[in-house]
Amino acid sequence: MDVKRLLLVIPLAVLAYLLVIQWNGDYGQNSVEQRAPESVTQDTSESNADSDSLSVPTSNSGGNSASSQEAADMPGADGQTNSDSLIEVRTDTLDIRIDPSGGDVVYAALPKHHESLNSEQPFVLLSDNNVRSYVAKSGLQLEGHDGRIDFSSEQMQYSLGDDQDSLSVDLTAEVNGADIIKRYTFDRDSYAVNVEYLLDNQSETPITARFVGQLARDNSADPSQGGGPMSMKSFLGATFSTQESNYEKIDFDDIREGNFKNVESEGGWVAMIQHYFTSAWVPVQSQENLYYANIDSRDRNVAAFAGPSQQLQPGNETTLAATLYMGPKIQDRLESIAPHLELTVDFGWLWFIANPLFWLLAKIHGLIGNWGWSIVLLTVVVKIVLFPLSAKAYKSMAKMRKMGPEMKRIKEQYGDDRQKMSQEMMKFYQKEKINPLGGCLPIVVQMPVFIALYWMLLESVELRHAPFMLWINDLSAQDPYFILPIIMGASMFVQQLLNPTPPDPMQAKIMKMLPVVFTFFFLWFPAGLVIYWICNNVISILQQWIITRKIESDGETGKASKAKS
Repeated sequence: MDVKRLLLVIPLAVLAYLLVIQWNGDYGQNSVEQRAPESVTQDTSESNADSDSLSVPTSNSGGNSASSQEAADMPGADGQTNSDSLIEVRTDTLDIRIDPSGGDVVYAALPKHHESLNSEQPFVLLSDNNVRSYVAKSGLQLEGHDGRIDFSSEQMQYSLGDDQDSLSVDLTAEVNGADIIKRYTFDRDSYAVNVEYLLDNQSETPITARFVGQLARDNSADPSQGGGPMSMKSFLGATFSTQESNYEKIDFDDIREGNFKNVESEGGWVAMIQHYFTSAWVPVQSQENLYYANIDSRDRNVAAFAGPSQQLQPGNETTLAATLYMGPKIQDRLESIAPHLELTVDFGWLWFIANPLFWLLAKIHGLIGNWGWSIVLLTVVVKIVLFPLSAKAYKSMAKMRKMGPEMKRIKEQYGDDRQKMSQEMMKFYQKEKINPLGGCLPIVVQMPVFIALYWMLLESVELRHAPFMLWINDLSAQDPYFILPIIMGASMFVQQLLNPTPPDPMQAKIMKMLPVVFTFFFLWFPAGLVIYWICNNVISILQQWIITRKIESDGETGKASKAKS
């Protein structure tokens, strides 16, 4: 294979390879599980009736796997609570269930985000049943108290009224002479919940307590990750933010192998992320917190934090607090809760390109109100910015096309002597001032922009169930009729007609197959990304046609001038 063919094929091969890696690479998951039902049904099987504990490492060094970690446990109840005993809380953004035994959130649905496009059922983020176990646990580690705290509530149902801006739910208990109130505070149009422990030490001895927040999830598939076996996959796992690292992803295998070292850090947060949605514990940012990961007694992956221990003297009161987020990965909302929490919107390693692109896309959407047309206008802006590179590539390809007959003559003349043919080709390029790399390098430079757009459109929950026009009702899903991928493939074919025919027959066959290959890949791409690619191709065709016509016209003018002279 000659150098020119390598220089042309390698960038395209790299692009295809990167796309495949993004589809089914590091974070690919199994098929999507069945959705949890609207009502919560706890699993009361013997295997799950073990103590549901909150464990906090006693050492901050070394691994923290379930088999090696020394822990101070706070055992839970002997069995699971049935759905009849759960406390129901409904707001405009959240529909949750709280287990009085420990005061954990064992179910969370999002009324403003539907389960599927044509469903009226809310999307279920947290649930604990025989299909999936994913809960947000919180508790007090109290010196001298070995069990979870059994709370009581004045009522079993709470609802945020139309005339209310906030709602408080108080769970009360008495432990070793201390009065404890666990208070959940919900705000209108918010997915962030303030969780507080109000301690009043009525005993005659000091009490030592610390706030522990855990996110416990089994290995079930991501219910927000739709599509077939070729669909794109987002990261599913735990993330931590500490002073050592603003954003660190830990997959479930790393948790089980004990690869995450316990970290003490001022501020920070811990989260479980999946496609479009996340849950997160955000402790008080001015205090020193311990972050850790392990496996609990129910074989769930646990990502957690523990606040500093506080001693409460007899007759004194104190409050321990943290924020629990349960909702979509919307950057503005996340950024307002804690520093770097917006990084859970995982735009990949090209985030520094994807973030400005999303900012521009959001600004355009604010003006026109349609995400599909916003993608079209974003494509126009990107093409304008990259026009100098594109023009250079198109000029080089136009010159190659114009000189095609001469290049074919050289190939036929020296076809049996490849070394001689290469030498003559180089002389020809120098004479005509043609850069054989001119059409490749600009394409390579533009590849990061496409990959960044890929991840930006993949991760943006704003596009989930967002309509465009006609039959496209969800920009985050594939075209149900495959019309857009076929149009995209046709646009690639038209674009190839404007390019010079490669002199090498094998190279020419490869180039002819690319529209078919890319059409196959794009069958499973979200409609929003295919729309971008179609618009990109159409604008490129227009630019390339104008430049090619200009160069050919200049060539004819030059010939006419020479003939007259």
